Amino acid sequence: MSERLALSDLALAAFCPRKLYYARQNDRSPPPEHAAALELSRQYETLLADPDLRPAADLAVSRGTFYERLRALRASHPRWADLVDPDRTDVLLTGKDVRGRVAKVLADPLAPTIVSAGSPPPEGVWQPQTVKAVGAAKALAWTAATEVETAYVEYPRHGIVRSVPLTTRRKATYRRTLRAVRSMDGPPPRIGDDAKCETCRFAGECGTQTRSLASLLPGG
Repeated sequence: MSERLALSDLALAAFCPRKLYYARQNDRSPPPEHAAALELSRQYETLLADPDLRPAADLAVSRGTFYERLRALRASHPRWADLVDPDRTDVLLTGKDVRGRVAKVLADPLAPTIVSAGSPPPEGVWQPQTVKAVGAAKALAWTAATEVETAYVEYPRHGIVRSVPLTTRRKATYRRTLRAVRSMDGPPPRIGDDAKCETCRFAGECGTQTRSLASLLPGG
């Protein structure tokens, strides 16, 4: 059996394989804001019951927007009861190809959830988180010896939860990422994406020269 890869490695590689290469050579401890977002994801019902309580993490939206979204989730999300009272929390999943921790495991039907301290896209889920969610679902399916058809990504600081159905296209992207990580034996080629490079903490080590938007405009 091939070496099991970390779910976090897949997410980094889906963003930029070169970022994964440098991350493997540096401290990879989760940032403090992740732990705070994780705790916030366990406070939904408590906060709705007492809006005067201070959330575990700084909110990325106004308190009014946050509570409005949570109330809407409670009223409409088909798995709200499981999200606020999951079968298990902080679960280490070990599958055929990957292993890693997920924030929650929902039961009947089984589904993993991962938590992001960042911002969601206007619709759906960012590709790195999609790949990680698919990997988590596959690991859970392997462990439980049953099909897992959906995963969830929570953005607690925004009061948003997004579903990730395991479509054929998403599973194909997951498999490509898996192969890319396993074949990595040196620094992958630079991706040439200024938007990604400007936000990467390894940009200096990578040697990628990024240009600001202003520099790309006439006269910049």
